[in-house]
Amino acid sequence: MTDYSDFVQGLPKAELHIHVEGSLEPEMMWNLAQRNGVSLPFRSVNAIRQAYDFTCLQDFLDLYYAGMQVLNTQRDFFELADACFRRAERDNVRHIECFFDPQAHIERGVPLAHVMDGLSRAAREARQRGVSVSLILCFLRHLSERDAFRMLENAMPYRAEFIGVGLDSSELGHPPSKFERVFAAARDEGLRLVAHAGEEGPPSYVWEALDVLGVERIDHGNRALEDPVLVSRLRRDQVPLTVCPLSNLKLAVVDDLAVHPVKRMLDQGLLATVNSDDPAYFGGYINANFVQAGKALDLTRAELATLAENSFAAAFDCATCGASG
Repeated sequence: MTDYSDFVQGLPKAELHIHVEGSLEPEMMWNLAQRNGVSLPFRSVNAIRQAYDFTCLQDFLDLYYAGMQVLNTQRDFFELADACFRRAERDNVRHIECFFDPQAHIERGVPLAHVMDGLSRAAREARQRGVSVSLILCFLRHLSERDAFRMLENAMPYRAEFIGVGLDSSELGHPPSKFERVFAAARDEGLRLVAHAGEEGPPSYVWEALDVLGVERIDHGNRALEDPVLVSRLRRDQVPLTVCPLSNLKLAVVDDLAVHPVKRMLDQGLLATVNSDDPAYFGGYINANFVQAGKALDLTRAELATLAENSFAAAFDCATCGASG
């Protein structure tokens, strides 16, 4: 197939694994720093762009959290999310379930109201344009469960603005079971549950996310393929996997897209989806992930269409997202 780009552009898609802070493009980081009087360790937009050359998850996270320093006002969060949602819309994304990391902002003194009001406004405006958007609040796993409980409690006045909770940040050394009680509390509030697992962490982290946290969807899940019994479980229960090819390549989870596991996931009957993760940092939004992974793995039109269809099957909140057409 030679027309990957045109075919992928024509596919309606749901984006289920994107961090709004990870859509902070170098130009926006620079402009917000200038507007807010934030000092960055970079002399230009090009210097920021060059800093996006990292080789592991922790190096990325160090830059990711440094970039957040420019986000301080309701206007900042609105502009970030609005640009993110409009960019996804150009890739024929009809529904977005977008992660955000409020703990990273609150701990540096940004009021939660600024975060929630800005993101919620951008989501409402996207819906008015015909793009369904839902928000998922993520707990930072390198912080304590006590911090996560505090975050959940503080977020409750905004309960109508987000549909679920997730678990992200540094995976190794922070197993899902660390957050068992706070996920139980979130479930009691009627929130949907997801967690990053099996990106750098072992298959046991995926088991914990399923059986200890009770998540409904696994974000990444690459290493689940190392455990045949786990694969059988994921296939039997059709647990969605939100895989992110360009992220995996950039962070050296895979050495080459030609060996990315998404094709094997499809071949084994798993409910795999393709997503962009932190697209500003990893070199591509959702269509770029489809196209580059598709070419590297020689995916057929049917397989690409299945990945797009899976994204709607795996979505929580897109009853009116216009999946067909």
